[in-house]
Amino acid sequence: MSKRINARLDLATLRTVPLGIWALGFVSLLMDVSSEMIHALLPVYLVTVLGTSTLTVGIIEGIAEAGASITKVFSGALSDWLGKRKLLAALGYGLAAFTKPVFPLAPGVDWLIAARLVDRIGKGIRGAPRDALIADISPAELRGASFGLRQSLDTVGAFVGPLLAIVLMWLLANDIRAVFWFAVIPAFLAMFLIIYGVSEPDRPAETREVRFPLHAIELKRLGSSYWWVVAIAVVFTLARFSEAFLILRAQSAGLAMALVPAVLVVMNVFYALAAYPAGVLSDNGSRIKMLIIGLVLLVTADLVLALVPGLIGVAVGVMLWGLHMGFSQGLLSALVADTAPPELRGTAFGMFNLMTGVALLAASIIAGALWDALGPKATFLAGAALATLALMALMLSRARLPEYRAR
Repeated sequence: MSKRINARLDLATLRTVPLGIWALGFVSLLMDVSSEMIHALLPVYLVTVLGTSTLTVGIIEGIAEAGASITKVFSGALSDWLGKRKLLAALGYGLAAFTKPVFPLAPGVDWLIAARLVDRIGKGIRGAPRDALIADISPAELRGASFGLRQSLDTVGAFVGPLLAIVLMWLLANDIRAVFWFAVIPAFLAMFLIIYGVSEPDRPAETREVRFPLHAIELKRLGSSYWWVVAIAVVFTLARFSEAFLILRAQSAGLAMALVPAVLVVMNVFYALAAYPAGVLSDNGSRIKMLIIGLVLLVTADLVLALVPGLIGVAVGVMLWGLHMGFSQGLLSALVADTAPPELRGTAFGMFNLMTGVALLAASIIAGALWDALGPKATFLAGAALATLALMALMLSRARLPEYRAR
């Protein structure tokens, strides 16, 4: 068994992943470089420079992500109706690129909220069609590896972005607006790459035509296994909140402002390292077992962030948080692709993201309120308690969800 797993993890396995998956991965990488350069500094900018509360940060992050999730429902359904994914994915990346200049130009909080929301709507437009496109391109036996590779490349961008932000903050004497301007460049590169570097496969002739993807009859066709996957993902999401609170936790532990983006660098390095191997292991074994490992890592991360003092506690907690993400996000997407009918994959990913987006909104608002009222320790202890409940729910629901393996 170990020889088989090692073989799946070697370079030959990477070469079997379709070129379209690689291209979509690098599109995600470039856009994440741009977005995370901004995201790494935005919470501190809002609290320190503009004087907003941490509750406001939680509300902004929750609303932004919920807006993206709601948009994914309609873009995913539209991609099923049209039978085309790339057009909507390119539109979403283009909208996100054109909103990036608003961040350095914004005169106040209202503009930043609007820019963050529109940027996330762009993410919503592209998200479900892109994930459905990955499922359409990738062979079933490489589905976990394909989603894991795309997620790993996406996450490389997520730590390169904050790393660039650190360097630019040092070079530009902590001029956050100037750093925001540099973030515009990779966003437009991502837009051009998806337009000219990604080819969409023809829709198979035998694929059933879907006229009303969001009709109750079509939603019922998604099947009970799919809806169990959604329920598991919702509980997962309630157990964690926006990574903005990791940044604020590091600042409260005494990390210098110029080094605050290092939090996302560390988290995403471990996220990127874990996502592809976790996807490959899930192709050869059990996706559910990998998710259980992810939740154990989340409980541990929350406890460390709550109870271990100083920057050492923050560093260890952030590393564990990144490993948790690697053992959960790509695997949940692979499970959606496993359980949803091919002609309804866009709708399936859209509904999946809607439900998890609402959960993230609730989790972020609760975390912000706890932080303002009781401090960071209470926030992360509450996260550990919710993650423990999620772990118990996942283990109890295993009998209702088949163990998906490479087919």
